[in-house]
Amino acid sequence: MPAVGLPRLLWVPAALAFALIALPVLGLAVEADWPRMPELLLSASALGALRLSLLTAAISTALCIVLGGPLAVVLARGQVRGLRLLRSVVLLPLVLPPVVGGLALLYLLGRTGLVGRALDLAFGITIPFTAAAVVLAQTFVALPFLVVSLEGALRTAGRRYEEVAATLGATPGYAFRRVTVPLVLPGLASGAVLAFARCLGEFGATIAFAGSLQGTTRTLPLLVYLERESDVDAAVALALLLVVVAVVVIAIARPRTVEGSR
Repeated sequence: MPAVGLPRLLWVPAALAFALIALPVLGLAVEADWPRMPELLLSASALGALRLSLLTAAISTALCIVLGGPLAVVLARGQVRGLRLLRSVVLLPLVLPPVVGGLALLYLLGRTGLVGRALDLAFGITIPFTAAAVVLAQTFVALPFLVVSLEGALRTAGRRYEEVAATLGATPGYAFRRVTVPLVLPGLASGAVLAFARCLGEFGATIAFAGSLQGTTRTLPLLVYLERESDVDAAVALALLLVVVAVVVIAIARPRTVEGSR
């Protein structure tokens, strides 16, 4: 059968949308001070911020998988009342300004917060303005990305294979491990990549909850903002580094199955 072509009218808005994304990045590349690029990117502050960003983003993504995976299954397969309200709460970080999320975390886990006060009095644990705060802030904003991707994969897969496994005597746990998980692995991988990229670029919640302490909480986006006030060339170089890292992560890790057949 002949392939169905695309309507020509789609190409104009598609090209404009691509330009809206690509041209600002091109503008950064044009304005970059390329002769100073090695010096700017290999400075101690830049390498430290990059190392902290990659480490915290990896930990946060693992937390998103551990916590968001079961949550996505509950949202997609659960038969409990109030599921729509639960889904709305889970998706809140997608629409809230990140700085609002950071303030919410601060007032929950700060020394005078509902949970933070109890942690401080009982165990002497202080979370704000630590590396743990960076991880929690990143997890807060990135968790919905994984949940949405995985829930969509679960709904697309349907329940027929689990039902067949049940008729053959499989327990719910066995069917989930041997049938459901392999079916949704591409969706899980896609959600994990999106969550990692979101963690890598997180700024608002991090600065509100974790601050910008060099070597402790100053991730690459925070360093870009800080350098913008004192050295624009350094800010541009670090911004380009962040773009390159994000593109590499998405290009390498994003499953081919979510890109459609060629």
